[in-house]
Amino acid sequence: MEGDGVMDLLLTYDVDTTSAKGARRLRRVAKLCEGYGLRVQKSVFEIVTDEADLLRLLARIDDIIDAERDSIRIYRLPHNGLADVQTLGIAQVQSHRDDLVL
Repeated sequence: MEGDGVMDLLLTYDVDTTSAKGARRLRRVAKLCEGYGLRVQKSVFEIVTDEADLLRLLARIDDIIDAERDSIRIYRLPHNGLADVQTLGIAQVQSHRDDLVL
């Protein structure tokens, strides 16, 4: 995966849940993001992906959210930026590039 166009991202979202529709949007965004990366906080995901998958993710999020009520922020980190994370409290550094064991 290294060197073939993958990037490290931090994706955060704030979905207006003052309505039942908003609560549904929140669940849909969270479920979608779970398919792309690791949830590290309630509304924060660390993602390792390529440009094509990022474009697919953005298009799918755009179909879910209410652009006048919800906020999505994506930060592109330096190469291997997710390997250089400092944590405090119960937070744990998670590996994004190791093989998955099922």
